[in-house]
Amino acid sequence: MSKPKKTPFYDKHVALNGKIVDYNGWFLPVQFSQGLVEEVHDTRKRATIFDVSHMGEVTVEGKDAEAYLQKILTNDVSKLKDNAIMYSPVCYPEGGVVDDILIYRFNSEYYFLVVNAANTDKDFDWFQENTFGDVKLQNLSPEYAQIALQGPNSQEILQELTGVKLADIKFYRFLGDVSVAGVNSIVSRTGYTGEDGFEVYCKNEGALNVWDAVWEAGQKKDLRPAGLGARDVLRLEASLPLYGHELSKELNPLQAGLDRFVALDKDVPFNGQGALKQQKEEGFSKKLFGLEMLERGVPRENYPVKVDEKEIGWISSGSYSPTLDKFIAMGFLDPEIMKQTEEVSVLIRKRSYRARITKMPFYRRGK
Repeated sequence: MSKPKKTPFYDKHVALNGKIVDYNGWFLPVQFSQGLVEEVHDTRKRATIFDVSHMGEVTVEGKDAEAYLQKILTNDVSKLKDNAIMYSPVCYPEGGVVDDILIYRFNSEYYFLVVNAANTDKDFDWFQENTFGDVKLQNLSPEYAQIALQGPNSQEILQELTGVKLADIKFYRFLGDVSVAGVNSIVSRTGYTGEDGFEVYCKNEGALNVWDAVWEAGQKKDLRPAGLGARDVLRLEASLPLYGHELSKELNPLQAGLDRFVALDKDVPFNGQGALKQQKEEGFSKKLFGLEMLERGVPRENYPVKVDEKEIGWISSGSYSPTLDKFIAMGFLDPEIMKQTEEVSVLIRKRSYRARITKMPFYRRGK
């Protein structure tokens, strides 16, 4: 078994007393000395810096790039403009999910894809299997580092390091040739936390310069580091799916409530289109719901959910929410039974804890 890889920022995490774990083959900090709860609060109230260099980056270029992406994506990439970003699942012919990714469009013949760390090699193999025409793929993941600067102070901190007016970069937009602390970077207004913020991609050789400059500029705004644990809680609060939890080869995007990212009616056939149409017509035995615990129990992944002692589904993600000060979860439940009740039980260590169905997202910025 190969040894976990280190990102360019590994020594920075160690110096900041980060608790390092092996995450999908990478040494990454799960939390820092202030603890997960404070890292969540810091992200919501001020700003935090995350190392997300484990994410994968793949480029698609050529005259048939758009047509190719239309085939492998469920979303309609023809609606994507230059310097805009689109979220989309990538499906197998049976409708299950290969991965969920971000598509950055530089122009009609050049796209930059961001894929989940654990899926990078699998995704690239799938992308290659589905190529046709004038399309060239490159897996640039080993060459790139990525920093996520998240929270209400993010723009003010990052603005000190670039001449580009960051206020002009709207949500899910990017610029691909930005000097950040003298390092050529891609800067996007994106994140996985439900907060305002930016993600900065640069080649490994310039990565430490960017980190050090962001860290130094951020000290005036009380910038703190944050790890994988806080990132997972933040995305749960914002009801954002995680591959392997809300999406998988067995769980399709319609079950996960991602209908708006599945263009079932687009003219170009895509992988899984027929299967997803059929499954939607037939209905699903399980769909994703949000839950709020009514008793003090921690709802963890794969815990059974019951109604009147009948098992009706399972928890896909759950945790204590520092922002809301309550225990929350997402789970796949029988939609027919959920039409008749708003209260369920979560089985935690052989004891039942009451919970109620609630709207998602649990947290929305500005509300």
